[in-house]
Amino acid sequence: MNLNYRQYSSEGKPLLILHGLFGSLSNWGWHSKQLAEHYAVYGVDLRNHGESFHHDEMNYQVMAEDVRQLLGQLGIESCYMIGHSMGGKVAMQLALSYPQLIEKLIVVDIAPVAYSAAADGHMDVMAGMESLDFEKISSRAEAEQELEPFIPDESTRKFVLTNLQRKEDGHYQWRLNLSAIRAHYDQLRDKPIGDVAFSGPVLFVKGALSNYIQQSHEAEIISLFPAATVKVIMQAGHWLHAEKPQALQKIMLAFLQAAED
Repeated sequence: MNLNYRQYSSEGKPLLILHGLFGSLSNWGWHSKQLAEHYAVYGVDLRNHGESFHHDEMNYQVMAEDVRQLLGQLGIESCYMIGHSMGGKVAMQLALSYPQLIEKLIVVDIAPVAYSAAADGHMDVMAGMESLDFEKISSRAEAEQELEPFIPDESTRKFVLTNLQRKEDGHYQWRLNLSAIRAHYDQLRDKPIGDVAFSGPVLFVKGALSNYIQQSHEAEIISLFPAATVKVIMQAGHWLHAEKPQALQKIMLAFLQAAED
């Protein structure tokens, strides 16, 4: 059960990019190509997402193990890592469990804390996805129309629809493992765990319009990542990699290159 990945380049320090919930490596394709000019970039599909394997078990410990195994498969002894949202928690868990594997870490719009189910709208997203009757839906436009009452925000709706794929028989299906995500959603809202703090450089990037990183989270961030710094991108929400790609790219590259110097 190996994770699906795409290698964008082979020159430079290895850099892995982990997507968020309901996402895939393709969501970070533009950033991967830009960073590939400087690093050996690998975009990764986490378990139950994208083209990676489906499995009934899903929590941050096993997902971090998946990434550790991928690094071993690729012969990578240490790397830089970027993780957004759920992928940020996977990256943080890997750093706490296997600190020797990560030299520099960028966590995009997520904190090492547990979140309430009502805080992020994921329950509505999953309800909408589960409501689709694929025997009756004949186009992506019809699927989007059916999702609209559950997911009124158009950009979020279109993001979710990147998981819609047509089967050989002409019917649609969800590419991700929705049943496993639903069953283990409590674990996905949980925080990464570690007995010893990760002492390496960590950059947290927050969207100014997002509530995922709050001032009240500072103590937990510092307790696990004492060398952490925080940057804020104005006029950006949780999807800041899509909303403000150039600003995020500049911040990430400056952090990685300054750390190298």
